[in-house]
Amino acid sequence: MGSLTVLVGLGGAVALLLFGLRQVRDGMTEAFGVRLKLALGLGTRTRPRAFLSGLIATLGLQSSTATALMTAGFVERDMIRQERAQVVLLGANLGTALTAWVVAAGIEAISPLLLLIGYVLRRQSQPARTGTGQALIGVGLMLLALTLLTEASAPLRTSPAMAAFLGLLDNAWPAAFAFAALLAVLCSSSLAVVMLVLSLSVSGSLTPALAVVLVLGANFGGAIPPVLATLSAAPVARRVTLGNLIVRGAGCLLALPFAGLLGGALSGLQLRPGSLPVEAHLAFNLALAALAWPFAGLITQVLSRSLPDALAPAEDGPRWLDEAALARPALALTGASREALALGDTVERMMRLTMHAFRKNNPVALREVSELEARIDRVQQEVKLYLSRLGAGAAEEDRRRSIIILDYVINLEHAGDIIEKGLVAEVDKKIALGLRLSDEGYRELNSFFLLTLENIRIAQTIFMSRDRALARQMMEAKVQIRHMEKQSAERHFLRLQGGQADSLQTSSLHLDMLRDLKRVNAHVISVAYPILDEEGLLVESRLKAAVEA
Repeated sequence: MGSLTVLVGLGGAVALLLFGLRQVRDGMTEAFGVRLKLALGLGTRTRPRAFLSGLIATLGLQSSTATALMTAGFVERDMIRQERAQVVLLGANLGTALTAWVVAAGIEAISPLLLLIGYVLRRQSQPARTGTGQALIGVGLMLLALTLLTEASAPLRTSPAMAAFLGLLDNAWPAAFAFAALLAVLCSSSLAVVMLVLSLSVSGSLTPALAVVLVLGANFGGAIPPVLATLSAAPVARRVTLGNLIVRGAGCLLALPFAGLLGGALSGLQLRPGSLPVEAHLAFNLALAALAWPFAGLITQVLSRSLPDALAPAEDGPRWLDEAALARPALALTGASREALALGDTVERMMRLTMHAFRKNNPVALREVSELEARIDRVQQEVKLYLSRLGAGAAEEDRRRSIIILDYVINLEHAGDIIEKGLVAEVDKKIALGLRLSDEGYRELNSFFLLTLENIRIAQTIFMSRDRALARQMMEAKVQIRHMEKQSAERHFLRLQGGQADSLQTSSLHLDMLRDLKRVNAHVISVAYPILDEEGLLVESRLKAAVEA
């Protein structure tokens, strides 16, 4: 019975730690999700900035797995170079190690204060405050979980069975390494395993060498969940997470034979009593970043040859509009919805190609955009005709759904028109005339491109899931976009007044691109209107109500 109580206590403490991590990640995403993603997308133009972006994103999200998946998604959408992505993940690994070091810094006493502040902020209405409050609650729970881990593991430190088990592991480093790696995979968190090792290390239950081996295993295991999560993704995304696994595995392979020396050296430093696991975690990731940094390009090249991109199938017309399904409205609407999602993916690709041409001054990327826009025109016309032939016996709910699908398809077609006739023409002009935007103007437009791509992805999710919370988020994003466009235009005029030559030469280009990006977002965000309208959350006008004298 005593053993069962100890195991339940340990399991509960680990569960609380993982729950706290989730709260921090969700809270930071709610408060600063778009900003974090923009920072990650914009902060990869150089290797140092890429490393720092990965570090900051992981400190914010409290999850190197989340950062790895986000980075893989950006690479898949051609928003981050593959070589830079490997450097981003080196920063993410260090971010996890820094998180462990801070959590283990002996600040458990402030846990109640963080919970109290987080609770107060969570009751506010602004997303930034509520998200920050949720994140503070998560940090408070993590600190509380560390205290519970220490208390729950206390009986194990004096247990003869645990002493024998640890003795076996100490004499079989590969088995200890595999055991810690398996725990990290099961928890989907290397941080949780490092904290567990720390709780056993506080009273000296672990030898320094075994502590280092377990930390190495946790590091390796922590790189496996992103690989599993991207198994069905495009090869370019799989290369990112697989590269990180290879880098961590190579680092562990090099460090494992010297675990005894490393443990002894770190014990000699005596930075904090019992803190050897977190110090080993930090030292390993610092050394790994320094050693792997110069080989990021080589790793990318090898993985590109080993895991080449798949050839995209030709798509000329609709694929899911089955005439036989028209007699069964549910099946017909499912096919039309899949076609609409495919059109959304096409619009996203058009935007990615346009952004790539804008960034790299590469007109080749623009040639495909016109072909994609022509396909959107054809498919949206087919969808309209298909839905118009929906059986007369369709229920009212089916008819409403068909109108929503049709509205989304039409808005996607309009967005494609704006990209092809507006943005593409403007980027082509920039390339042909050799125009150079000011550094500030370039950053502002690049941020707008990234935000637009993110909104397209969210719109696709809203259309598929009809999630009301995401729909509200999209409407809030519309306000943010309006402010971004206004502020960018104002800053541009200030640069004109200051006589900046590059701003004078590109004034019309800058303002036209701002306008068109805003218009694309307006069409994409419209997917939220039917959902919020059904909930009675929309108003007829943005005009303030008149006050009678």
